[in-house]
Order: sequence, then structure tokens, then C-alpha cells
Amino acid sequence: MFGIIVLAAYALLMIGVTLIFTRRATSAESFHVADRRIGATVAAMSIAATWIWAPSLFTSSEMAYTRGVPGMFWFLVPNVLCLIIFIPFAKKIRRQYPEGITLTGYMAERYRSPKVKGVYSFQLGALAVLSTAVQLLAGGKTLALLTGLPFWSMTLALAAIAYSYARFSGIKASVATDVVQLGIILLSGALLVTLGLRLTGGLETVQAGLGSISGEYTSLISVSGVEVLLSFGLPTAVGLISGPFGDQCFWQRTFSIREDRIGRSFFAAALLFALVPIAMGTVGFLAAGSGFQAVDPGMVNFEFVMSLLPAWVLVPFLFMVISGLLSTVDSNLCAAASLTTDWMTGEGADNIRASRRVMLALLLVSILIANIPGLTVTHLFLFYGTLRASTLLPTVMTLLGKKLSAGGVFAGVITALCVGLPIFAYGNIAGIPALKTAGSLTTVLSSGVVAVIASRKAVST
Repeated sequence: MFGIIVLAAYALLMIGVTLIFTRRATSAESFHVADRRIGATVAAMSIAATWIWAPSLFTSSEMAYTRGVPGMFWFLVPNVLCLIIFIPFAKKIRRQYPEGITLTGYMAERYRSPKVKGVYSFQLGALAVLSTAVQLLAGGKTLALLTGLPFWSMTLALAAIAYSYARFSGIKASVATDVVQLGIILLSGALLVTLGLRLTGGLETVQAGLGSISGEYTSLISVSGVEVLLSFGLPTAVGLISGPFGDQCFWQRTFSIREDRIGRSFFAAALLFALVPIAMGTVGFLAAGSGFQAVDPGMVNFEFVMSLLPAWVLVPFLFMVISGLLSTVDSNLCAAASLTTDWMTGEGADNIRASRRVMLALLLVSILIANIPGLTVTHLFLFYGTLRASTLLPTVMTLLGKKLSAGGVFAGVITALCVGLPIFAYGNIAGIPALKTAGSLTTVLSSGVVAVIASRKAVST
């Protein structure tokens, strides 16, 4: 009953924020890019909240608990750097395509190719689906443990909450609720760390846990540290550095922010985001340092809170988890909805109705994926991180003015999807670090190399 009450209260809060601070969207421009008027402070908070997803809350704790300093390093640093690296490219696309809404639209405009538009729509749409699935997976697990209700019903409840406010005013609803959600996340994270330090021996316990629960992972350059680099660090870095480039959530915000506020928005967002994995990683170190034995390492922060902290802490913890998950889900809904503008000419109500149907379809597929037996947050996180990398180099080269052909871009992305991604997927499922690393590097490099070679052949022909 407790979990249901918390969910209901949270749903009412988000709907209330949406109704108070936004108006029902009546135009595609308003629904998808907020009339391009979002300011720096609000934008930074929205970007940070969107980037705070299930792995930020759970994988950061898991890596600190099971892989110590190396695991935490390879999760935190690429997560922060990617938003900063993205800044010059965000500024460039806004100058080159000032009336744009999607990355797909930009690439289609540059290459005048249905194939390019189609493959980018697939990559961006698939990413939105998989990203939503991992949020529902993590949230469903947590809520099922609290409520005793079936896991599938909790994934459905989370999806319904996100849709209830995202459908009202699109990106405006997402941004408004993101601001509130980030506030909840930061306050709750600070509370958890403060109480955890006080009840488990303070910084000495953190220090004792830096090597993980096993005590093996104390250094980046040790044998165990190199193992973390190969099995987790490189695939994670490739996926995360590619993150904003292959995610329509961030291109949509690029087109929604006031043009002169783009740089400062993403830089501030990177700093705000860093606070969350640092807090959750600290909880993981505390659990390791206190000798806590987690049943499911992927849920170590939840188990730690349940067993060692006062019962009332569950309320802010649950609000933090739901906020982190749904801030990404609602952004994914808006991102997927914006892709409709690349394929239909309808304006106003017609476009918005189509966008809402796309939102529902995305949620349905995501719920089905989240309910696949045996699927883990980390497995899914690594997979769709690599999926993002499939368009990284063609996108970057295009923005930098590299002369590629439409056929070259298409061939590059298809090669990455059909060669690199399957190699990684097999290595990920089978737990073979060498294949995961090979798959990640093949995915990101093949897209660029094949695009260049195919483009040169097209020119010579």
C-alpha cells in the first residue's frame, strides 16, 4: 500500500506542475521545441535530469560496490565529459539548421536521401525505446519489492504516469517537470549520503569500501583495474561519449534552448549531473566498506537503504528513483514524438495527435522489453550505449563539413548496426570482455571508415 500511495502522490505532483507551469500545446513548434525560448538555468536542470537515468542511480552504486574505484571512474568521467564535448556541435547544428527539430531532419536536409533519413530515424527511435525500457526495468524492480505487486504492473504504472503529463504540452511539460525532479533527486541524494555517513562510520567506511566489497579493485592501473577497463570502461566510454550525439533528447533540447544559451546550459548540466553518480557511488562505497552483503548488486543502494537506514528514508529514496527514471522517460517520449515531424507534413493538431500515438507505441514496446525474463539494467544500458555509437562519426563528420555521400553515410551506419552491434551484443550476453570491447570499437569506427570509403568510391565513379 505504501508504494502505491507514493506513486499516486508523485503522479499528482507531476500533473499539477504541468498544469500550473505550462499550457496545452496547440502547434507543432510549441509541442516539440517550446517555441525555442528555454533559458539557460531551466535548460541546464532539464538536461541534467534527462541524463540522470537508471544507470546513474543504480549502475553507479553497483560499480562502486562491485568494482571499486575503477568502476566508479569509468562510469562517472565519460558521463560528464560527453555533455561538454557535445557543446560545439550543438552550437554548430543550431547555426546550420536554425529551424530544425530533429537530428534526422538535419541529416535528411544535408543529404537529400530517404535512406539516410530512414536509418537515422531507426537509430534514434530504437534508442528511445531501449532507454525507456531500462528505466521501466529499474523502476519496476524497485516498486515491485516495495509493494509486493507484480513487476509488470509497476512498469505499466510508471509508463502511465509519464504519459499523463508528457502528452499535455510535450517538451514544455518535460522541461517543467524536469526542474522539479532534479530538485527532488539532489535533495534526496544529499540526505542519503549524510545519513549513510553518520550511521556507518563516516569517511573511514567510504575509504574501506574504495576497493569494492571484495577489496580487489583499488587502482585504475592494477590487473583488476585493467580488467574493469576492458570489460566495462571502454564499452561504457564509447557509449557515453556517443550519448548526446545519438540521442534525440539532446538534439531536441539544442533546438529548444535560446541559441545564445546553448553552451552554458550544457556545461552547467554536466556539473549538476555529476553530483548524482558521486552521491550514489558513495552509497555503494559505504555498503562495501560496512561489509553489507547485497542479494542483487544491481540494487545495492536500495537494499542498503532498506536494511540500515531509518524506514522513513524510503520515501525520499523512492521519490528520487522515480524522478530519475521518469525524467528520462518523458524526455524519450518527447524525442520519439518529435521524429514524426520528419515523416508527416501535418501541422498543429494533426501533428500533435500523431505524436501522442507515437508516445503510446513507444511505451507499449518498452514495457514488453522491460518484462523479458533475465534482462538486467547493466546489460541493456551497455547495449543501447553501443547503439548510440552507430551514428557518431557520420554525424560529427557532417557537422564538421566533411564531404560524404548519402550512400556513404547509409553504408557506414548500416555496417555499424549489422556488424559491430551484434558482436557487442553477443559479448555482452556471454560475458566475454574482449568481444564487448571489439564490438564497441567496431561499431563506432566502422560507421566512419565505411562512410568515408563508400563516399570516395561514389565520387570516383
